[in-house]
Amino acid sequence: MQNQKSALGLDGNVTALIGYIIGIVALVEFFIEKENRFAKFHAIQSVLFHVVMWIVFTAVWIVAAILGLVLAQVSGALGGIVWLLASLIILVWCLAYLGGVILGAVKSFGGTMFKFPIIGGMAEKWS
Repeated sequence: MQNQKSALGLDGNVTALIGYIIGIVALVEFFIEKENRFAKFHAIQSVLFHVVMWIVFTAVWIVAAILGLVLAQVSGALGGIVWLLASLIILVWCLAYLGGVILGAVKSFGGTMFKFPIIGGMAEKWS
């Protein structure tokens, strides 16, 4: 099924690969794909992955900014420590994001119905 053509005119595994790398392609595929379940599954999983990662990134950044600013008023050193820890957390999160994109792209190009924890089950149910 992964070698069946998708709605974009590409093989399903190529469409899924591009969807992980360029999230907007997955969003387009999510809406227009009707026949290829493999491409639809990976499109939904890619969209969910990108959205969840950005929401968590934004939440961590907002919490870190508020804590850093408040604690900087109390003690400059304490505020600096919060900013440093937040920077490290965001760096690890960005590396996890990049790793997830690469993992999803490689697995989908290989023709595997690889499921990420939690969102993979949702994507399978919706595809």
